Amino acid sequence: MASGPEPVIEPVIETRGLTKRYRGGQLAVDGLDLVVPRGSVFGFLGPNGSGKTTTIRMLMGLIEPTSGEARVLGEPMPRAGGRVLPRVGALIEGPALYGFLSGRDNLVRYDAADPTADPRTRAARVADALDRVGLAGAAGKKARAYSLGMKQRLGLAAALLQPRELLVLDEPTNGLDPQGMREIRALVRGLAAGGTTVFLSSHLLDEIEQVCSHAAVMARGRLLTQGTVADLASSTRGRLAVTTPDTADAVRVLKEHGVNDLAVADDRVTGELPTGTPPPDLADLNAALVRADVRVRSFGTERVSLEDAFVALTGEGFDVAG
Repeated sequence: MASGPEPVIEPVIETRGLTKRYRGGQLAVDGLDLVVPRGSVFGFLGPNGSGKTTTIRMLMGLIEPTSGEARVLGEPMPRAGGRVLPRVGALIEGPALYGFLSGRDNLVRYDAADPTADPRTRAARVADALDRVGLAGAAGKKARAYSLGMKQRLGLAAALLQPRELLVLDEPTNGLDPQGMREIRALVRGLAAGGTTVFLSSHLLDEIEQVCSHAAVMARGRLLTQGTVADLASSTRGRLAVTTPDTADAVRVLKEHGVNDLAVADDRVTGELPTGTPPPDLADLNAALVRADVRVRSFGTERVSLEDAFVALTGEGFDVAG
């Protein structure tokens, strides 16, 4: 018996032509068409000022778009915010905290403001959220005494008080030390494994590459590309790298075989492989070097990173680590 068609899985976030122009004519987001698959850890990548936070604010109904539309969990935003937002946890532009209250009491306030939260289980939810972000030991400390990284953790704990279909995090590791960053990344992976879609904006390529399954690249308010992290990296060819004591001869031979943008650093020669169909055979290039009496100690293409893809797309440098 023939099976029916596969069910269509609706994206968790989808925008069409989403645009935000501020008073004075500044175009912050320009015609954004974004699709975030359900179950993904989606990295929203771009330098500071690229339009990431403005986009998130529109998705969460905090500001109105100038034009275009956004759907979150299948519902139009901001019109359906009352139905959508209880299913979404968010940390945007840093948490708003009561400095005179302890970390625990801040979370109690957040939880009490949620009409869907059962007050009978509030204490347990707050304790669990604090534990998940590594703040159980500082729960009784006043929030004004928290470091920036601790405040980030407390904001994330507030987003985790209830089970969420979607978690939206704007620069979640901002202000954290390397150990804190690793812990938050592990938390994000665990949430995704439990079925929560995570939408994570960052200006740190290393962060996106380590935790995300999908990514989109923004620059100057425009979407440059989106897809799986693996596909974004593989869209850029790696550079050929040859280690040899005979660098001058290696450069000459590689140039004769169409390798361009050649560079020498100590005993290492790198270059861009020629484009064309079929692509050049690496074994033939290696054999040509050997025939020319070039002593080859290592030969191959460098691994392509998301950083390489970003630079190829934009021509810009980027923050690659925290």
